[in-house]
Amino acid sequence: MSEPARAGASAAWIVAGEAAAGFSVWGLSPAERLRRALAAAGCDDVRVLDAAQPAPTASARPAVLLRADWIYDDRLVAALLAAENDVLLVADDATPVAARCAPAAFSESLAALRSGSTPAGLPARRAAQVATAYSAKLRKTDPPYLLPALCESIPAIEARTFSASYKGATDLVTKWVWPIPARWVTRHLAQAQTHPNTVTLVSWLLAIAAFWAFGTGAYGWGLTAAWGMTFLDTVDGKLARVTLTSSRLGDMLDHGLDLVHPPFWWWAWGAGMGWGSHPATWIVIGGYFVGRALEGAFLAGFGFETHSWRPIDTLFRTITARRNPNLIFFMVAAAGGRPDLGMLLVAAWTLASLAFHSLRLAQAGLARSRGDRVEPWDNDTPRPARDE
Repeated sequence: MSEPARAGASAAWIVAGEAAAGFSVWGLSPAERLRRALAAAGCDDVRVLDAAQPAPTASARPAVLLRADWIYDDRLVAALLAAENDVLLVADDATPVAARCAPAAFSESLAALRSGSTPAGLPARRAAQVATAYSAKLRKTDPPYLLPALCESIPAIEARTFSASYKGATDLVTKWVWPIPARWVTRHLAQAQTHPNTVTLVSWLLAIAAFWAFGTGAYGWGLTAAWGMTFLDTVDGKLARVTLTSSRLGDMLDHGLDLVHPPFWWWAWGAGMGWGSHPATWIVIGGYFVGRALEGAFLAGFGFETHSWRPIDTLFRTITARRNPNLIFFMVAAAGGRPDLGMLLVAAWTLASLAFHSLRLAQAGLARSRGDRVEPWDNDTPRPARDE
C-alpha cells in the first residue's frame, strides 16, 4: 500500500488542552498547525477534541492522536500517519505527546493522552526514532523537532522552526546574508496572514523590472530589483514552510520563476551595453542551460542532487555560477563602471563551474562502477548492507 493510502486510512484527533490556550507562533495556534500538517500529509479525517468535550468511546479505524500543546515537525506527523503499527511518541523527558493506535486501543490511549499519562501497551519512541533526520528536499540532515507550546518559548520555537525551513546546500547570500532579515520579514508577513504566493508574484514583478532595467543599461536600478527579487525568493519559501501553506501552485510559481528568469537577466545585461550577441554573453546563457542539464543528469542517475554528494559539493554550491554568486560579480563590476568586465568574469566562472560539475558527475559514475554507494554525505538514514 502506498504512503498516501496509509495516511488516508487513519483518522486523526487533535487533542486540545489548556496549556496551548492563547499560544501562537507564525500566526498559527498549535491546533491549526496540526490541522495543516495533517492535511498536507494526506489525512482526510481530522477532528479536534476540545478539553470540555466528552471523549468518544471507539474508533472504526486506526487513529493518530496528537496533543495540541506541542509543536511538531511535519515529518513526525507524516510518519505517525504512515505507521503500520502502534507507537507512542514521547518527548526527551518521556512525556507522552502523540500516538498511533489500533481501534482496540483507541479509548484507553485517548484518555491517557488527555490526562497527561502514558497509554499502556504502546511502544514509546522519541522523535528521532519516529522520523528520519535527513531531508532530501532540503538537502540536509536535521533531526525532527518536538517542542512544548509554552508562551515564554515562542522566540526559541520560532528560531527552531525557521532554521528547519532552510536548505542545507545553497548559495552564500541565501545561507549567510538573508537569514536574519528574512526571518524578520517572514514573521511580519505570517502575522499579517500574507499568502506565500503573493510574495512570489511580487518576485515575478521584480524579476521583470530587473530585466527591463538591465536591458536599458540602468544597472543600478536593475541590481536593486534583482536583489529584491532574490530576497523575496528566500522569504516566500520560508513563509510557506513555517505556516504550512505549501501548494502545488506555489511550487510551480516559485520554481518556474527560478528556472526562467536567469538567462533573460544575463542577456539583458549584455544587451544593455551592446553585448547582446557577444560570445561572453552566450557563454553565460548557454552555460546556465548546460549547468542545469548536468544537475539534472546527476539527479536522474543517482536519485539526489549533486550538491549533496560530498562536503566539497555542498561547499561549492555556495559559490557555483548560479544567480546570486553571478550577481555579486555583476554588482562589483557595475560599481566600478565596468559592466563589460562583469560579463567576462561571470563567463569565466561559468566555464569553471561547468568543469567542476562535469568532473563530479564523471567521478560519481566511476564510483558506482566500482560498486561504491553514491549517496548524500550527511544522510544518516540506515540502509541495508550491500551484498558482497
